This record gives sequence, C-alpha cells and structure tokens, in this order.
Amino acid sequence: MKFGLIGGALALTLGLAGPAFADIKIGASVSETGPASSLGDPEAKTLKLLVDEINASGGVLGQKIKLVLYDDGGDPNKARTFATRLVEDDEVVAIVGGSTTGTTMSIISVVENAKIPFISLAGAIEIIDPVKPFVFKTPHTDKMACRKIFDDMKAKGFSKIALISGSDGFGASMRKQCLQVIGEFGITVLAEETYGPNDADMTPQLTNIRSKAEVQAILNPGFGQGPAIVTRNYGQLGIKTPLYQSHGVASKSFIDLAGPASEGVRLPGTAVLVASLLPANDPQKAIVSAYTTAYQAKFNQPASTFGGYAHDGLRLLV
Repeated sequence: MKFGLIGGALALTLGLAGPAFADIKIGASVSETGPASSLGDPEAKTLKLLVDEINASGGVLGQKIKLVLYDDGGDPNKARTFATRLVEDDEVVAIVGGSTTGTTMSIISVVENAKIPFISLAGAIEIIDPVKPFVFKTPHTDKMACRKIFDDMKAKGFSKIALISGSDGFGASMRKQCLQVIGEFGITVLAEETYGPNDADMTPQLTNIRSKAEVQAILNPGFGQGPAIVTRNYGQLGIKTPLYQSHGVASKSFIDLAGPASEGVRLPGTAVLVASLLPANDPQKAIVSAYTTAYQAKFNQPASTFGGYAHDGLRLLV
C-alpha cells in the first residue's frame, strides 16, 4: 500500500515538475555533521551515489535527477528551515531525509502543507502513527526493534532487565514502545536510568544498574554517540551482564567509538550488515550486494544500515 501511495504521489508531482526534459529536483536534509553524523554521513553519500547511478542509466522518464542536499547538523530548527527552502526556493518534488526523529518531526508540517512526499530515515513510530498522507519511512519502527530484542532475551531465559535510555526523541520513543510490549514476553524492568544527548559519562547510571544483582540483561534505547559511551563505560566498569543496543547504532562507527567493549553486544540490524552472509536465494541478496559493493568501491568504507535507509528511501521514489 505504501509503495503505491508513494508512486502515485510522485507521479503526480512529476507531472507538475515543469517544462519537458527539465531536471527532476529531489530534496534532502540529513545530519552529515553533528551528533547524528554516524547516521547522516552515510545517508548523504548513498543519496549522491544513487543519483549518479540513476542519471548514468538515463534518469527517470528521460529526465535527470538533481539532488538538492542540505546538512542540518542534527538541529530540528535547521531541518525545518531547510525543508522550507527546499519547497519554496528549490521547488523540489519530494524530500528524503530527517536522520533523527527530532529533525524528521520538524519537517513533517512543511511537507504536509506543501503536499509533497517525504520519506523519513528515522525510527520512531510517531513519524507514521497516526498515519499522515504524505509521510513515509524506511527504518523499522522502534516497536518492531523492541519485539526482536525481547524475542532474543526470552530465548536466552532473561526475564529481569534494566533500561538505560537516551532522552532524545528516538531514545524516549523506543523506551515508550518497549515498555508497551515488554509484558507480552514475560519480562520486567527492575531498574531504569536515562542520559542526555550531551552527556559524556554514563558511569553513575551504570553503577546504579550494576548494584541490582537480579538484573539479567541491560537494554540501551538510543542512537549516535550516547550508546557508544554507555558501551565504553560498561566495559570500563567490568559489567558482565549482557548488553543490548538498538537498531539506532547498527554501524561500524558504533564499534569504532565503543571500542573493545562492543564485542558481544547484541542488537537488531538489517541485511546490509551481513550482505556477504546472505544465502543466494535470499530475496534481498542481489540488491543488497549491489549496493554494498558500489558503496565500498566509491567511498572505500563499508555500507551501513543508515545508508541502507537512504537507499530504500530514494528507490521508493524513483
């Protein structure tokens, strides 16, 4: 259903795009720099890569795509300003972006007023619930990620856990969604801690959790540098309780930031992270392998889950 809606909306906007053979302008506002750069940098690179590939193959309906890309630095106010500029000045027919829940939510009212498609690259379920006719998203919802994590915990016999959540939009949303479904798995929360987006040391929170001897696993809903700091501090404190992270850190940059303490951390991820391990008959194998190979060749670094979200977002449009 969503694919049809997006295709129909884009077909309508393409029909109004201007003179024949004019470039098709697609806008993007992502967090190439700032605290969410581990998300936005691969997203920006992926969008540029795909636009080059599409144009080299003849474009769309005989027209070239022009990518108008802005770096919002993870600032919701900048994201809204850039979205307004994309609509009013650049006259784009659709927008892909919103690396974080905060930047995404600030863009939504702009695209709803303009009545153009917006493909968000952020995870929170609030982005699409309630349903908004021009707003879509490619990442798994936080509730889906919670269920995957709790499935794994239940399979391992963990029934008593602790939460340490980021207070940002994504962390708060995932915490809320996890608490809504946790009872279905017979799991209870014995301890809860939070941290802010600018916090540089989560040792006090983790020390509190460590004091709860009955805790069998720790879950950290969050994204960006926060979960890497949590993981690093977790290792420094010598905590042996299994640590679970969210899909918001499913990238090599998390491993680089967290260091050796990331070994053994469990988290839900996408096929992009295991492209070479997919069986030949997996329906995602061909497209995932093509993308990850092209990304590695172009940028000399492995593709990430977040670049994959941008890949899917642009491909949904064109």
